[in-house]
Amino acid sequence: MSTAIQIDDDLYVMAKQAAQGEYRSVDAQIAFWARVGKAALDNPDLPIEFIMNLLISKKQDRALAEPFIPVSKHD
Repeated sequence: MSTAIQIDDDLYVMAKQAAQGEYRSVDAQIAFWARVGKAALDNPDLPIEFIMNLLISKKQDRALAEPFIPVSKHD
């Protein structure tokens, strides 16, 4: 679903600049910021950088993931 909204011109310019640097459309950039902001408000104890990386990782191809192999403390 797509809905038109009005936003401040300065916010649009910031979103456009960030979108170009992150290879997103302006719409996708604003949606990403909204998701990060909502997750941050829902989880105030988590660092914003962690939330951002978590949301990005959820969209990445799982085939690119490397398995976690814990290091033994006895080695």
